Amino acid sequence: MENDSNKSEKVSRKEKRRQKLAKQLDAEIAEMSLSEQSALDAHFTVSTSSNAENQLLDNSLRVENFSISAAGKQLLVNATLHITLGRRYGLVGPNGHGKTTLLRHIADKKGLRLPPDLDVLLCEQEVVADETPAVQVVLSSDKKRIALEDELKRLQDESDPNQDRINEIYNELNAIGADSAESRARRILAGLGFSTAEMQNRPTKNFSGGWRMRVSLARALFMEPSLLLLDEPTNHLDLNAVIWLDNYLQAWKKTLLIVSHDQSFLDNVCTDIIHLDQNKLFYYRGNYSQFKKMYQQKKKEFLKQYEKQEKQLKELKSKGSSSKNAESKIREEQSRKKGEAQVQELLKKPKDYIVKFKFVEPPPLNPPILGLHDVDFAYSPDSTLLFKNVNFGVDMSSRIAIVGPNGVGKSTFLKLLAGEVQPLAGELRTNHRARIAKFDQHSGEHLPAEETPTQYLMRIFNLNYQDARKQLGSFGLVSHAHTIPCGQLSGGQKSRVALCEMALKGPHILILDEPTNNLDLESIDALAEAINQFQGGVIIVTHDERLIRETDCQLWIIEDRNIAEIDGDFDDYRQELLNSLGETVNNPSLAAKLAGAI
Repeated sequence: MENDSNKSEKVSRKEKRRQKLAKQLDAEIAEMSLSEQSALDAHFTVSTSSNAENQLLDNSLRVENFSISAAGKQLLVNATLHITLGRRYGLVGPNGHGKTTLLRHIADKKGLRLPPDLDVLLCEQEVVADETPAVQVVLSSDKKRIALEDELKRLQDESDPNQDRINEIYNELNAIGADSAESRARRILAGLGFSTAEMQNRPTKNFSGGWRMRVSLARALFMEPSLLLLDEPTNHLDLNAVIWLDNYLQAWKKTLLIVSHDQSFLDNVCTDIIHLDQNKLFYYRGNYSQFKKMYQQKKKEFLKQYEKQEKQLKELKSKGSSSKNAESKIREEQSRKKGEAQVQELLKKPKDYIVKFKFVEPPPLNPPILGLHDVDFAYSPDSTLLFKNVNFGVDMSSRIAIVGPNGVGKSTFLKLLAGEVQPLAGELRTNHRARIAKFDQHSGEHLPAEETPTQYLMRIFNLNYQDARKQLGSFGLVSHAHTIPCGQLSGGQKSRVALCEMALKGPHILILDEPTNNLDLESIDALAEAINQFQGGVIIVTHDERLIRETDCQLWIIEDRNIAEIDGDFDDYRQELLNSLGETVNNPSLAAKLAGAI
């Protein structure tokens, strides 16, 4: 009995150590500021056999045999980075495998020994919150133009100006398009949602963090570095801004490397895909959809090779070879076939990353289920009405995506439907038997800080331990996060627990406000499939074009303080939006208004 007790105690200590290490690893690879270079050096190890002198050749950037580790965990091992200048790359792979870390080391240049004069920019930090107007933040990023204009002003103020140098400066300013700098900056800001002169001229301190990230993105696009690195650029954008950015980057002439969980964005923008898999970088020509087809084919071929290897091992062992000798013979044979002196490693069976969302089917319920009737709404009786005389209904067959520019009240409309805010006039009518479930970016905040996700689901839904963990795993929550307190989970992990909880409640109506923000590509696919199989009603606000297309949602637009069904499909809406943005930035009188000239 004493031995059993000691054994149990050891297992308990082992589990605690594992949880502690997992927590430390999460902390090590969490988001860090690139400006905190000492932190980058302390937490990550980089090694490469390449020299800076030979990494920018033949119109391409190449780094051979480099490795990156984080807190002792290998992220990339003897990998090769090969970027052809002028192409647009999407960097894809499971979350937590090192995509963001790789971008930061490319931007830093030192660890990978990139040429110090390489013009590279990583857009990941929001701009400083101060009195500087948004448009001025963008314009001031062009150091070359500012230096030339300052020099020109000094020369013109001199008693005996150097006319030859003045002429040179005029030519240089003309070559870089200095005259159109402000209109270009304002066009970019307008596309990203800064639709009025007041917004563009507003001090950055008066914007939220999400809007300051938009200013940061506008600045990066305005600067046009030789190599632009974007890490989840659509996360802080609404659908209209994503459509504009998507269209803008399709015409990007310089080199682009993007990490994104938006498949439509990757399909529309990227000419190439870099897949981070098994600690290596693999290269595919074409967009993300083309990559998926090629990867599936490659995976089939790899599995055939793996099965052949396992069959050979089994035969050698049956003839009396030890496991060690059998493996050694196979490695030597593989090396001979490839003509390589170095002994090859045995093929390892790839781990499938499978995410499977499922919403519990609700019992049938006859309409009406949920509706707004003659509703007026404002956040206070004294403020301007956000909605006036709204009539809107939802039943169990509804599939609706709500669109419209930022600030028209899309999230507020969902709150009205969920009963989180009350109308000033009119009423919300809900079938008394209906279960309504809403998910948004704050949905994980209600989780008890001291309770683990497994304990929480067991208590709420009377599940056993294994079933609770199975449900969490199907929603893509990594296994070590099942058994640590909810208070220690990341925002993305809490979102997955909240999604799992919502699914298990069996709602008749799902209300989803930007559900993809913390999901990877595989999880978004799983969410779309779950929605398609769900027998209840669904209302979505999302910036993910593919989720709207895959779930065959009908588009409803919020405008003029009301909501109306759009006549047409997503392509019609996309084109109408781009046309309206084009009119805004190309029409001289409207452009003048944005610049504050009239």
